[in-house]
Amino acid sequence: MIYSELNSTIEEYKEKLTLLEQSLCLEADQAEIERLSALTMEVGFWEDPKEASQIQERIAHLERKQKRFIALQGELDDIEVLCELGSEEEDPDVALEVEEALKVYEKEYEKLRLETLLSGEHDSANALVTLHAGAGGTEAQDWTQMLERMYLRWAEDHGYTTELLDLIQGDEAGIKSVSFRVKGVNAYGYMLSEHGVHRLVRISPFDSSGRRHTSFASCEVLPELDDTITIDIKPDDLRIDTYRASGAGGQHVNKTSSAVRITHLPTGIVVSCQNERSQLQNRETAMSMLKSKLYRLAQQQQLERIEDLKGDVAAIAWGNQIRSYIFCPYTMVKDHRTDVETGNVDAVMDGDIDRFINAYLVQRAQNGD
Repeated sequence: MIYSELNSTIEEYKEKLTLLEQSLCLEADQAEIERLSALTMEVGFWEDPKEASQIQERIAHLERKQKRFIALQGELDDIEVLCELGSEEEDPDVALEVEEALKVYEKEYEKLRLETLLSGEHDSANALVTLHAGAGGTEAQDWTQMLERMYLRWAEDHGYTTELLDLIQGDEAGIKSVSFRVKGVNAYGYMLSEHGVHRLVRISPFDSSGRRHTSFASCEVLPELDDTITIDIKPDDLRIDTYRASGAGGQHVNKTSSAVRITHLPTGIVVSCQNERSQLQNRETAMSMLKSKLYRLAQQQQLERIEDLKGDVAAIAWGNQIRSYIFCPYTMVKDHRTDVETGNVDAVMDGDIDRFINAYLVQRAQNGD
């Protein structure tokens, strides 16, 4: 009976693979690979190194997607062969091996299937992430640093590279705010699920009375826009300040005013960068961050003129949280948008947040966002 059930599961995955192949648009991808590959052979391809690099990254991404699907097909074929060999003698040990293989296979299948949900305009872009401490004082600043660690661990586990852009240390512990770039294909599409206010409940290590505290931190996620997006930013609308960087960076850090802070006067948006090696590089990165913020604001307000933009930011406090992390009196992390929860708080703080990201992507697809 067990082999009959295993064969049925394998047949179901064959049908799912057929549908997945259609969703992945692999034939269209192959045509694009051929077109882009032809461009790389043209004379003068490397005259624009930035564009050439983007084309090569696109080719690599499309080829990687195809290889993953082919590997998925091969794994299912191997499992089917193993199942056939075991069923001939009704070997229970082989049946257990097939069951375990199917569990591993299901995770790989789901991972690739979820990528088909990343269909937003900028889902494939790098992500610019900014964390701000909210209500809660030192507690909130410590919580902000904990969130930074969680996201950096998640990025590392998924093969993304991260780059610190700006950091303001806390008064006693933790950090008041931090900005960093998550670089890699679909970084923004995945990280977008984290945009919002995050709430922590725990016994405070900073309270000698051992009382329970509630702290808040906000996570802002923006796509790093490429040169195809044009945002009209008037020089007169900007106030640019320079100051000495406070963290790690180039050889002139803490010696010259290399850090840059840009204020967009019509909207009040402030961005800063201090981690590049020169003031010019910090300015370019800060302008890129400002561009992304203004683009999102324009989308949210559905306005065409930058000078008319006015945006409100939700308070980083009770009632606005997207997710709660409860350390005491019980352990639970719950996403209030999807109702997905887990009691393994330690794993979540070590970067195991895929269940929340995946549920958000499915919900977004169902809502047609």
